[in-house]
Amino acid sequence: MPSYQAVLFDFFGTLTRSVQRGVAHLGTAELLGCHADTLTEVLDRTYYERATGQLGDAEATLRWVCAQAGVHPSDHALRAAVASRHQAVRADTRLRADAVPVLAALRERGLRTGVISDCTHELPAFLPQLAIAPLLDVRVFSVQVGQCKPAPALYLTACHRLGLAPGDCLYVGDGGSQELTGAERAGMTAVRLAAPDLSDHMVFNADREWHGPMLGTLRDVLDLIDIDAEVVGAV
Repeated sequence: MPSYQAVLFDFFGTLTRSVQRGVAHLGTAELLGCHADTLTEVLDRTYYERATGQLGDAEATLRWVCAQAGVHPSDHALRAAVASRHQAVRADTRLRADAVPVLAALRERGLRTGVISDCTHELPAFLPQLAIAPLLDVRVFSVQVGQCKPAPALYLTACHRLGLAPGDCLYVGDGGSQELTGAERAGMTAVRLAAPDLSDHMVFNADREWHGPMLGTLRDVLDLIDIDAEVVGAV
């Protein structure tokens, strides 16, 4: 077993609790003059197009979504809806209780930490305000890289920014977007977080064929790291 120098985490469903779109999204639909169910259907269907950032900034992306939904809001309404959507996605985001303690403990052990996330424009905007922000050495967002998991580019970008080889990194995720398969193909060791609350997590393109090691809680990462250190020390 390798001696890891960094632990990289998925964000939604891994550092956060399970995610479902909350009632705040109803306000976004209302501002756009769109039925909430129609907006949800379009958002689900176009997730990867939006999460690669190819449609422009948040305003341009939402305007494109509106066209897909058959509505054409005014510029004022669109700008208000962009702000509303930002607030709605932020409201859906609840850090796991052990996210900050685990990240802090990893750094105390001398490991680097980071996030690799498939996401739209909202997460890069509000993550700096979260309690985990000072504990992350690297943040890699699909909407900025221009590719989504399981593309190697996201994992290798994190490694490049850390100055580490993929084999030096442990990747932890809930398994959305075939992220665990992607991490392994990029040369990392991957483990799946299988916390009970993830049974109702909103996920796209789940990594259903991946059958590697699993963790029941985020805190179990520390046990894995400690065991790894003991094994390496014994050698």
